[in-house]
Amino acid sequence: MAEAKDNKLEKITSWSKRRGFIFPGSEIYGGLGGVYDFGPYGTALKNNIKKLWWKTFVEDREDVVGIDSSILMNRAVWQASGHEGGFTDELVECKKCHKRFKADDMPEEKCPQGGEHELTEPKAFNGMFKTFVGVTQNDDAQTYLRPETAQGMFVDFKSVLETSRKKLPFGIAQMGKCFRNEINTKDFLFRVREFEIAEIEYFIKPGEDEKAFDMWLENWEKFVTSLGIKPENLKHYEHPKEGLSHYSKRTVDIQYNYPFGWKELTGLANRTDFDLKAHAQASGKDLQYFDTESNEKYFPYVVEPTLGIERLMLAIICDAFEELEPRTETTEAVTEKEIVLHFDPRLAPVKIAVLPLMKKLSEDARKIYDDLKSCFGGIEYDESGSIGKRYRRQDEIGTPFCVTVDFDTIEKDQCVTVRDRDTMKQERIAIKDLKNFFFEKLV
Repeated sequence: MAEAKDNKLEKITSWSKRRGFIFPGSEIYGGLGGVYDFGPYGTALKNNIKKLWWKTFVEDREDVVGIDSSILMNRAVWQASGHEGGFTDELVECKKCHKRFKADDMPEEKCPQGGEHELTEPKAFNGMFKTFVGVTQNDDAQTYLRPETAQGMFVDFKSVLETSRKKLPFGIAQMGKCFRNEINTKDFLFRVREFEIAEIEYFIKPGEDEKAFDMWLENWEKFVTSLGIKPENLKHYEHPKEGLSHYSKRTVDIQYNYPFGWKELTGLANRTDFDLKAHAQASGKDLQYFDTESNEKYFPYVVEPTLGIERLMLAIICDAFEELEPRTETTEAVTEKEIVLHFDPRLAPVKIAVLPLMKKLSEDARKIYDDLKSCFGGIEYDESGSIGKRYRRQDEIGTPFCVTVDFDTIEKDQCVTVRDRDTMKQERIAIKDLKNFFFEKLV
């Protein structure tokens, strides 16, 4: 079973490159470990995930506002938050092959030089990327590429509070690039050095944090399953007290059953009032909340739901990916297995493909394509190859609907054939009814 699951990840990695979803970064120069580029379809899928997250947790809620804080921050931020002194992993190195590993995440493979790895004593390794601001490279100019988006929300807490006029409980949401200088990257998109995080810092009155924690855990899992991830592929992992981060009162991961095992997909932490207190003390600024109802000032507690966009994207792909025996829609002899991606229509990079049965129907098919494209994003036109091959191409990138324009469309009924990716059901729809049909399916 483990071998089959590993093989699935290899197939997904190969498919993602071949079909324009994910490419190795800097590939023409031999690549750069743990860095990936997103192709046309991968970018569309990723953006659809992000748009849906933003709509769900910012646009559709009254108690959450969004910001976009900078990647570069004053070094004092990372000192106050504890990252400069505590954002470390234990690094070990094999004396024979000189490969480096996290001490608590050793690979099962034998040393390439033979036998077991011969390891050095563990030493602390800070996982933040160091950089310098300005023309000099000294301690005064040093800072880091952010390893998380959270600190920007804490530093901007008072400004957001004053300008948004929100009252507790309320949240600040943000999506953005983060960077971690991982000791060893692995498992495709799961552990990478450059990635995007989507998270919320939800501020509540002390004493109301546990209720808010349960609420956000339910909301987070509901969102993940709404994207098409199967509930049976998810489980909760409660971090033991002795394993909690320095700021955490409670942390629960929602784990996903990836091809390489159960691993963290999203996390939820009760950060208490640690961050606001730490930044207030370090900066000398008053970051307390004034409660007009109780006429008192206090540091709010914070519940933080967070997820990595790339990890979520990988889980969505894993659940959507299916390899099937050839599906009999044409008379062509097809022997290789067919790959179908069962993406939720809201996430699919291409929502509708318009396919003229023959090239001589291109002009009429183009009119339908242009009309649909004015209303829906993610419309593709394809007239190259047999209709069976074009169906399979669209199945392989997860397109939920294909619209086929044939001779009857022009000469008889002014209807097109709409094919469903998953059921392969085909039905005739009048051209004049197409927009309403797809509004019901896609919006």
